[in-house]
This record gives sequence, structure tokens and C-alpha cells, in this order.
Amino acid sequence: MPRFAANISLLFAELPYLDRFRAAADAGFKAVEILFPYDIAAKETRRALMANGLDLVLINAPPPNYTGGQPGYAAVPGGEGRFQSDIRRVLRYAEALKPGLIHVMAGYASGADAQDCIVRNLQWAADFAPHQQFTLEPLNPVSQPGYFLNDYDLAAACLDRIDRPNVGLQFDSFHARMIHGDAQAVWDRLRDRIVHIQIGSAPDRSEPGRDETDFPALFAAIDDSGYDGWVSAEYTPSTRRTEASLHWMR
Repeated sequence: MPRFAANISLLFAELPYLDRFRAAADAGFKAVEILFPYDIAAKETRRALMANGLDLVLINAPPPNYTGGQPGYAAVPGGEGRFQSDIRRVLRYAEALKPGLIHVMAGYASGADAQDCIVRNLQWAADFAPHQQFTLEPLNPVSQPGYFLNDYDLAAACLDRIDRPNVGLQFDSFHARMIHGDAQAVWDRLRDRIVHIQIGSAPDRSEPGRDETDFPALFAAIDDSGYDGWVSAEYTPSTRRTEASLHWMR
């Protein structure tokens, strides 16, 4: 079986933030990811990770825009200054929290200019922080209308042009199924590019096993591929308590 991590922005959300680390460890997880850790002092998050023996797999960039604006500027022409400022801020958190990966969000944009923009911005980020691994993730157009990276083939084309060893593809079975219909087929086609995996059922992003994806087969394919990263449970449990939704990992 793969190594599973818990996305504690969604899992154990019935608990206060700092209590989720212990709950994840008690449930058998050895690592967590946190979408947006920026509202809590980095030293508190780091202390909770260390106290519970957890690795931090991934955080998102940039910090959230609470005014309802852009969810990222990587693909937004004219937003290059904001993008660089956001990346510098995220890297300060990364220095304290030591996440393995930073997911860079593309933002709302379209067209050739947007693709040129995301290529330039990710090349800049990769060269500015050569020891940090960055990821790009397609988000489905139902959940994120207008988001630039809305297709795995588009993401692959961008990665071809970015051409940096520390920028890779983030695969999410939920988004892959929503975009392309068959999450397993997306994995099979792009597995050599994938540096991080997230799982959840479509269309409601609930726990694995609630859509037509054959998760045992997907897990076996991940094992057979030699992938040595984490598989993060990024879903909203259909159950009142997160523990009751974890049957898929037993």
C-alpha cells in the first residue's frame, strides 16, 4: 500500500486546528498536508508536527485571498510582481515548516498569454528556490470556473515548457475524474510526471470508495510504478467524525 498522508485542512475539521495533528497521528497517518497554514504562527504548527512525529508534505501558495479575488497569480498577466511577493512570503513559512512540496496556484486566466505567464513565473520560482519542489495541479471547471489550469494535458504542456527539475505535476483523483472521466487513465498516462498524489471521490469530494474509481486498483498501480511520495487524503468526510470515513485505508 502507498504511504498515506492526511490533509488536515479537510480531515479532522471537527477538531480545533492544533488538535488535528494528534488525531491524524492516532489514526495512523505519518504525514499531513495543510492547504493554508498562514493564519497560525509557523512555530505553533512546527511544534505540533514535531510533537506528533509528523512530516509536512505540502502547503499551497499563495496565502488565501479572503476578499474573494484571485486564488493565485502564476498565470495572470500583469500579476508578476504579486506572484513574486507571494512566493517570497510562502518561502519564509517553508523555511520554518519545511514542507516537501509547495503547490503553486495558477489563478483565473485563459489563452496563450496566460500560458506564457505561468511558464515564466514558475521558471522564476524554480530558479529563485532551487532546493524547493513546486507542483502544478489542474482544478476542474465545476469546482473552480475560470481557473487557468483546468486540464491535465494543459498542465503537462506547461511543464514541458517550464523544464525545471523542481517543478512537477500534482495528481488528484477527484479533479482527474471530474475533468477527464477516468482517474486511473490519467494516472497511467502521466505517472512519470507526477510528484504528488491526492485522493477523493467525485463529484462531492468525499472519501475514496464513493465513486466509480477502483481505488484498490489505483493504489496497486501506484505501488507498481515505483512512486515513492505520499498519497494525501484530501476530501470532506461524509461522516460526522473523520475516523469513520477511513475504511479505505485499512
